[in-house]
Amino acid sequence: MNPRTTRSTWLKWLLLAALVLAIGLGVARALNKRKLQSEAANAAAAAMQQAPVYQLAPQDVTTVQTLALSQAVGVSGALKALQTAAIKAKVAGELQGLQKREGESVSAGEVVARIDSTDAQARVRQAEQQAKSAQAQVAIARRALENNQSLVKQGFISATALETTSNNLAAAEATHQAALAALDIARKALGDTTLRSPLTGQVSARLVQNGERVAIDARVLEVVDLSGFELEAALAPADAMAVAPGQKARLTVEGLAQPVDATVARINPSVQAGSRSVLVYLRVPAVAGMRQGLFAQGQIVTGQLNAPAVPLSAVRNDKPQPYIQTVTDGRIAHVPVVLGRQGLLDGEPMLVIDGVALAPVGTTLLRVQAGLIREGTAVTLTGPTAAATAPATSTVSH
Repeated sequence: MNPRTTRSTWLKWLLLAALVLAIGLGVARALNKRKLQSEAANAAAAAMQQAPVYQLAPQDVTTVQTLALSQAVGVSGALKALQTAAIKAKVAGELQGLQKREGESVSAGEVVARIDSTDAQARVRQAEQQAKSAQAQVAIARRALENNQSLVKQGFISATALETTSNNLAAAEATHQAALAALDIARKALGDTTLRSPLTGQVSARLVQNGERVAIDARVLEVVDLSGFELEAALAPADAMAVAPGQKARLTVEGLAQPVDATVARINPSVQAGSRSVLVYLRVPAVAGMRQGLFAQGQIVTGQLNAPAVPLSAVRNDKPQPYIQTVTDGRIAHVPVVLGRQGLLDGEPMLVIDGVALAPVGTTLLRVQAGLIREGTAVTLTGPTAAATAPATSTVSH
């Protein structure tokens, strides 16, 4: 055999073996990669099928506790000054001397403006002259009566003539009294040209300017007394039944950093026809920075009650029935509740849940910051259960 032919044959076999080996290695790598991918997919599927375990921090949970609650009724409304006054023009004419502007102080009886008094002064002078003329007629009639009385005694005139003279005196005196009354009216009209503040307070509105001609009863200034305020609140008849004069209230007024104490002053005896509500009036003491028209809201304390309560923020409304999220045997449970009486605990709204069998006292529940967790999800606590620290009393509303 030719040595060159033998070498060529061996080279062919070596190349064929190398090719087969390369193909075998490629197939083995592909199978191994597919196996790894399948194992990863199975692991991912198993992980997806396994329910996640949520870890809850102590600040995410609280417990149902029996609290000493103060029953209360919620109120809201705008503050009104106890005393307000609208300074109006009592006579028509040109306005003069108005200097006061919004925010400036005025005193009771202080002159704030005048109305041109030229016509009023002329009417006073006219009434004075008419009164003097009537007085002169009275004097003339009285002298005539005295003369006729002497003549009657002497028999020169009849008694009928004397009676006529007496009637003339009575008519003159009546005319004189009428003239005096007209003079009083003219003087009052002159006095009405001077506008005075009826109370001590601050100007809240200036409605006209100097030089304008104002009509009778035209508003010139509005004055408010900021020494005391009142809150008018509309209550449902059922809530108004528990309210009585003298009860205390705690109000939050917009713009004020601290709450304000108030007292129920009176209750309207009639129900409003349109809204079917009862108006309750609360007396609010003046506080620095308080203004008429500020919105205030709060609660009137009406009684005491001991009952289990939870934070109102923990109640969720993404289902037809409101519910709370409790932790039972390490899993989340959704317990339905009824939105009834509510209250406050250190400024936090609370919900009374007495009668909820699935959330007895001591039950752990989720706060609002824990978010929504699906029912049945396993949870663990990373620390001790956070309990609601309750003061001696808190507030609950109907």
